[in-house]
Amino acid sequence: MKKLTLLLGVVSMGIAVNGQISDSLQRVVKMEGAYNFRDTGGYKTADGKKVVLGKVYRSDAIDKLSDKDLKTFKDKKISKVVDFRGVEEAKKGQDRLPQNTDYLLCPAGSNNLPTAQDMAKMFKDKNFLFDMYGEGGLPYFGERYRSLFVKLLTLEPNEALLFHCTGGRDRTGMASALFLKILGVPQDIIESDYVASNYYLAKNPTMKNMYTGLSKMAGMTENEIKQQMELRPELIRNFFNVINTKYGSVENFFQVEMGIGPNEVAILKQKYTK
Repeated sequence: MKKLTLLLGVVSMGIAVNGQISDSLQRVVKMEGAYNFRDTGGYKTADGKKVVLGKVYRSDAIDKLSDKDLKTFKDKKISKVVDFRGVEEAKKGQDRLPQNTDYLLCPAGSNNLPTAQDMAKMFKDKNFLFDMYGEGGLPYFGERYRSLFVKLLTLEPNEALLFHCTGGRDRTGMASALFLKILGVPQDIIESDYVASNYYLAKNPTMKNMYTGLSKMAGMTENEIKQQMELRPELIRNFFNVINTKYGSVENFFQVEMGIGPNEVAILKQKYTK
């Protein structure tokens, strides 16, 4: 019976992810220099509204955008970019942006690039991602994401915003989860959107090179590295659980850590759902 329950759980999760991917044609932005560039809109909220398309985007690294990509960027009216990478991380691959783009670096929790020894130690701890989404990352969540939501509150009707990190999966995944959660998108939809990064990033040759390098550093096989790095629903659940445990609710987290109370949440819902 336990095996059957587990099998049904895996199958249902696969259906949810495949549903997200098949439904994502309206969200994926085709870029030559990025692989996980997506619109956060199009999802239904619990109260029957829908997150607007064409206003808020998420992505992996954008330092290799082509001229064609920059035209797409401008066509999408993306005028503001929030970068969650660390200072040194961002210096190594500076964003390629149209002129006059409003750029903001929010490096909280990502200030230092890990050494090879750090990476090897991390991968020997199979719970390192779980901790990053939980107690280990908790001190940085407010500082990292505060500026994003301030910019979302002040975004003009004729503007769009992009937030990103290197893979567009962890720091960006948490930001997207917070954005969708505060707008009232159900948890299962948030989880499907979150784990879809596994699919999009599998096409990125940089990820293959990264797995090879990490494999050598950690003395593990590439498959073992991939398994540890795979995004799973329990990671984003842990993210919300640790917030709820400390603050009582996501809404209280917004109030305490970001100064965004009920009035501001109402503005966010008014601007980004219809």
